[in-house]
Amino acid sequence: QVQLVESGGGLVQAGGSLRLSCAASGRTFSRYTMGWFRQAPGKERDFVAAISWSGGIIYYADSVRGRFTVSRDNANNTVYLQMNSLKPEDTAAYYCAASSYSVKLATIVTSYDYWGQGTQVTVSS
Repeated sequence: QVQLVESGGGLVQAGGSLRLSCAASGRTFSRYTMGWFRQAPGKERDFVAAISWSGGIIYYADSVRGRFTVSRDNANNTVYLQMNSLKPEDTAAYYCAASSYSVKLATIVTSYDYWGQGTQVTVSS
């Protein structure tokens, strides 16, 4: 079992930055691919970024590449999402998730075993 708790969301002006954190419980955190997804009201949950267990493989959605950076600290069971140059279209609830499947499936929402409760990010124009 892995429990995930996100933090760091909030209200920010366009062009600003936020850093999301996801704290995981459980001793096997380092075995999981970790992903970030987001969901706006009335829309599907979309892939944002993912990082392999070692940190050696990273994927980004085209919409955030160059602005967002995903990282992880296995010693402290935490994964981060640094979000820069935020845009109003980045407004959504952001979720972290843990997957025991191959990192090649990291962009697929159904490949994740555990999910956090989400943290809201609102970007004003």
